[in-house]
Amino acid sequence: MKKIFLVSLFLLSIQLISFSQSADEKAVATTIEKLRVAIIEANEPELNKLTSPLLTYGHSNGLLEDKKEFIRALTSQESKFTKIDLSDQTIAVSGDVAIVRHKLMGDTHNKGKDPANVKLSVFLVLQKVKGNWILLGRQAVKLL
Repeated sequence: MKKIFLVSLFLLSIQLISFSQSADEKAVATTIEKLRVAIIEANEPELNKLTSPLLTYGHSNGLLEDKKEFIRALTSQESKFTKIDLSDQTIAVSGDVAIVRHKLMGDTHNKGKDPANVKLSVFLVLQKVKGNWILLGRQAVKLL
C-alpha cells in the first residue's frame, strides 16, 4: 500500500511539473500582455521595444506590414484597437524561439470606418534577443 501511494505521489508530481510554465513561457506571456496594452495605447516607444526590426505582421484581410508600417498604422490611428481580450493562449518555447497561439476578441475604430468587432485566431513567433522576447512574426485569420 505504501509503495502504491509513493508511486502515485511521484506520478502526480511529474504531471504537475509538466503543467507548470517555464520561466521563458512566463516571460513570453508577459511580453504578449505588454504588446496587447501597447497596441491599445498606440505606445510607440513600447511597440518599438517589443518588436523585431525584421517584423512581419499579417492581418486577417491579407495585409502584410513591416515594423515601420505596423507602428505607423497604430500611432496614426489608421488601425485603432479600443479593446483586446485574449483567450485560449498556448506558448511553446524552443531555444530562443517561442510560438504563441491565441484567440483575440476586440473592438476597433479605425480611421474613417465605423466601430467594429473582430474575432481572430492569431499565430505569433517571438525571438529571445539579449534576454528579451520580441515579436518577429504574426498572422491572424478571422474566426467564423
